[in-house]
Amino acid sequence: MAMPAVSIRVLSDVLVNQIKAGEVIERPAAVVKELVENSLDAGARRVEVDVEQGGLGLLRIRDDGHGIARDELILALERHATSKIGSLDDLEAVGSLGFRGEALASVLSVSRLSLASRQADAEHGWMLAGEGVLANREPQPSAQQQGTCIEVRDLFFNTPARRKFLKAEATEFRHIDLALRRLALARFDVAFSWKHNGRRVAELRPCLSEAGFEDRVREVCGDEFTDNALFLDETRLGTRLWGWVALPTFSRPLPDLQYLYVNGRAVRDRLLGGALRRAFADVLHSTRYPAFVLNIEIDPRGVDVNVHPQKTEVRFRDSARVHDLLFGAVHQALRKVRPDPEQHHRVAMAEPSASAVSQRPELQTQTRMAYEPRSAPASWAVQERSVESTGWPLIKSPEPQIRTEPQTAVQAIAAELRTPAPPPEQPLGQALAQLHGIFILAQNEHGLVIVDAHAAHERVLYEKLKVQLAQGALPSQQLLVPVVLQMPEDQADRIEERREGLSRFGLVVDRVSPTSVALRAVPPLLASGDLEALLRDLVDDEAQGHVEEVLNAQERVMADMACKAAIKAHRVLTLPEMNALLRDMERTEFASQCNHGRPTWVQLGSQELDRLFLRGR
Repeated sequence: MAMPAVSIRVLSDVLVNQIKAGEVIERPAAVVKELVENSLDAGARRVEVDVEQGGLGLLRIRDDGHGIARDELILALERHATSKIGSLDDLEAVGSLGFRGEALASVLSVSRLSLASRQADAEHGWMLAGEGVLANREPQPSAQQQGTCIEVRDLFFNTPARRKFLKAEATEFRHIDLALRRLALARFDVAFSWKHNGRRVAELRPCLSEAGFEDRVREVCGDEFTDNALFLDETRLGTRLWGWVALPTFSRPLPDLQYLYVNGRAVRDRLLGGALRRAFADVLHSTRYPAFVLNIEIDPRGVDVNVHPQKTEVRFRDSARVHDLLFGAVHQALRKVRPDPEQHHRVAMAEPSASAVSQRPELQTQTRMAYEPRSAPASWAVQERSVESTGWPLIKSPEPQIRTEPQTAVQAIAAELRTPAPPPEQPLGQALAQLHGIFILAQNEHGLVIVDAHAAHERVLYEKLKVQLAQGALPSQQLLVPVVLQMPEDQADRIEERREGLSRFGLVVDRVSPTSVALRAVPPLLASGDLEALLRDLVDDEAQGHVEEVLNAQERVMADMACKAAIKAHRVLTLPEMNALLRDMERTEFASQCNHGRPTWVQLGSQELDRLFLRGR
């Protein structure tokens, strides 16, 4: 059946405005963003926001900016009317937050709006109002202070389909709160305050010097972020990057503390996001997100902000320069971090309640205690190699022995009490013992340090491999007895195809039969590792792309190699070996996280230990 002919017609201004509103205004938070940006562009030094019913009942924005002249109030509510740009040259170098002239017209089309404004030299203010459209095009006098006040009531009252897709009142206000916090971090010199249903939520004073910027960040992002953040400020080729980057240990389960600005405009950009992901790639777990407040200041002609209706995406004319600045500055800042028990990885212990203490079973009078011997027994076969050259000495597990003169508990405790205090240049302290063959227990001036031996050694090995690779291909050490591995023929084919790539990492592999390969040489750092497991991992289906991936191939292969070669759980270590690992960690970049982003150590302070045992009560 043929479709009837439909006449082409020009849409009415009301319908066009509502379509535009759908592009600019998706929820109350978008209204707040657009109107507060207008206030900032008008030179406001104070912005107040009142919210009712999550923004659906009322949004009121007051500012002390320059105000709008009486004769321009009508124009302010027209589509594509703005004072911020006047030519194509202006559009190519936008310095204001808004520039399209769509926000007020779009808001008016879907709400009951009133706009009142007064300039400094005017006797009084002037006001216009309307419901979907202006009720009267003649401004009315208004008792208005200098600046502008906009009230938006019953948002989406005339577009019920849009209104029903909004979330609960609390959810919509959370979006408003986040939008205001994002704006507050863009303009430290402006005072912000906002309320919800009459309750004051935030009162942020202006910060007129860089010394006060951290106070604003602390108020918006919280004490924990600020206490765990690094400040950076770097300028390259006329582009400046400055702000705060939280340590990887302060990673988040959600990207809820990520504030990125370009010339004061909050943006979400794939290029910049990719640079930050690369900067954190070696130190952040795949399920965690970094936290940051970063500002990029660039010539406005070097960035195009006219690529998204909500102006949250940008394009750079020299994207490589901006990417390299962001990646390099953040990566270098993280590389300089070394274990710091006063700041990093501190564990807060909850206070035991009195009832919990009273309900605990009676402690046994005889406690069984085990102590690590100060030196390895003669029966332990230790292959003496330097930690620097081989990564870790090879130790065989001790044979069970019967001690004819057992050390008494009192003697053991006395020996522990004679442990010398670690020097101040050793922040991770001196090793005391090993727990379950997994954790190293050490004492420093702050209390107890607990180290995941495998994770820490994995990071140390990985960084050494990266240094060697930067100096050229990894050196190889011939094995006295090659490791021959049986495998399906298709896997052996893949290994043979990748021989050249693997040789760059110091791994010399030969095909010895249709279903077997031989590993003949490995980097010295890995000589004491589980070579068979390493070789099997390299032919695993999930690892097939490692060598072929251009950007991350080297790091991924080396991370796999380090993980397989690092000391394994339940391996008995001597105190000198534990201390050697602690010293290596203190010298190693990114030593606070393993290659997968897990923490390698935690600090349990003396106060936390006292609290556990109710000391001083």
